[in-house]
Formats: sequence, structure tokens, C-alpha cells
Amino acid sequence: MTSKHKASSPWSITSRVLAALLGGYALAYAFTAFFTVYLPLARPDRVVFSSLVCFAVWTAAAIYVFAARSASRAWLVLLGLILVMGLAAYLPNDLGVRP
Repeated sequence: MTSKHKASSPWSITSRVLAALLGGYALAYAFTAFFTVYLPLARPDRVVFSSLVCFAVWTAAAIYVFAARSASRAWLVLLGLILVMGLAAYLPNDLGVRP
């Protein structure tokens, strides 16, 4: 009787936990910055709404990290999203076109 799933190594589990904690936090921060810039609401409402949504983003990131095929794939997806959201949030400010 063989199992279809290979047992995870301790390093893979450690990497996933770090991705869920650190990567999820960074992703939540990037989404908060993005939503604070681009939501079509008054500034105080944008800040409150995006701050509340960041908890859902962090939770979704943690769930995804443990559902991903590999720890390296989870890190790549998280880092890609962090890069895109971070650039989208901070680049318009540098170009003088911030909404």
C-alpha cells in the first residue's frame, strides 16, 4: 500500500510556516498600501477599509501557502504579488500621478 503524497520534510514545513507568517504579513501590508491608494472612497474610509481587508488577505495567504504544491512555489507566488502590489501602490507617488 503506497501513499500518493510524499511526506514533507522539516525544512519544507519550516519554509511554509515562515512564508505564512512573514510572507503573509508582507502581502497584507502591500495590499493595504494598494487599497489605500486606489479605492474610490474618502481617505479615512480607504484607510479603515484597507486595514480591515488586510486580515482577510493575510489569512488567505496562509491558507494558500499550505495548499501550494511546494514551498518554493508558495514563496514565488507571494513574492510576485508583493512586488506587483507594492510597485502599484508606491510608483504613482514617485511619478506625481497618485490618485
